[in-house]
Amino acid sequence: MFGAYVPLSYYLLLSAILFACGVVGFLIKRNIITIFMSIELMLNGVNLSFVAFAAHWHALAGQVFVFFVMVVAAAETAVGLAIIIAVYRTRETLNVDQVNLLKL
Repeated sequence: MFGAYVPLSYYLLLSAILFACGVVGFLIKRNIITIFMSIELMLNGVNLSFVAFAAHWHALAGQVFVFFVMVVAAAETAVGLAIIIAVYRTRETLNVDQVNLLKL
């Protein structure tokens, strides 16, 4: 398209940046929803690398695997948000430090 070729390394760099932002958000943030969004960001970083490698090697397997990861991520999002709502209704907070459901 317009004769421009984007190297594989650019996609992998963007994928690594997305994954690193997700890891940093997961480790630093204390809000359950922010942690949940960080996990989704890490999944999207990995999906980008799968699609980049699949396009580079002209293989369909990487894109099929991304489709399955997206389906699992959608199911995880539905279940995860239901759990987050249940935790908020019982504990009235979304702070990870204050949510200790295993203690009485």
